[in-house]
Amino acid sequence: MQFLDPRIRLPQFLKRFFPGALWMGPTAGNQIYLTFDDGPVPEVTPWVLNLLREERIKSCFFCVGENVMRFPEVYQQILDEGHLTGNHTYNHLQGLKTETGHYLENADKAAQFIDSPFFRPPHGLLKISQYKKLSRKYQVVMWDIVSCDYNRSLSVDAVVSNVMNNVRPGSIIIFHDSYKARKNLYAALPVVIRELKTKGYRFGALSDAMNRSKDSSV
Repeated sequence: MQFLDPRIRLPQFLKRFFPGALWMGPTAGNQIYLTFDDGPVPEVTPWVLNLLREERIKSCFFCVGENVMRFPEVYQQILDEGHLTGNHTYNHLQGLKTETGHYLENADKAAQFIDSPFFRPPHGLLKISQYKKLSRKYQVVMWDIVSCDYNRSLSVDAVVSNVMNNVRPGSIIIFHDSYKARKNLYAALPVVIRELKTKGYRFGALSDAMNRSKDSSV
């Protein structure tokens, strides 16, 4: 029996600490919101972009500043394809393990390469002091569902199930355009997109949800 990763949904109580963060998008028309974390990388991100172009889906890529610095042409391809981007710190720092001043400096360093109103904390974890400072500059974007495609111990079927068994109108969904997630991503993402469309979901742009934080029961 395969058990689902507990991080598919972050605990409900965390929402109280981050008022104004975006966990869900508008639900009208069965809209859902597909996002990607940790890129861009040349071996994975262009594959994602090709699939999204074929499926006529616009997404938001939360980028690690160091990757943007190393692969500016891949980052530019994201923008050229009409997708949004977001700040995911420069070095993929986990806020709870990082001194607040250094964390904010790291986000500012990423902002030199990523011009975006959106910020997503790696792992969804940050200190309240960090959140208060960042929320003055950014719309902080969390999520409703993480596919756990990065978890190499999970089968492709489990990754698909993580999304399909938990999706609901307004869900902000995370996949990863990273080396670690590549195997599960390539197999699971096309299946998830097809099944979501079959069930009547429509893919919205995260810009539609800007400044509209919706709380929802887990």
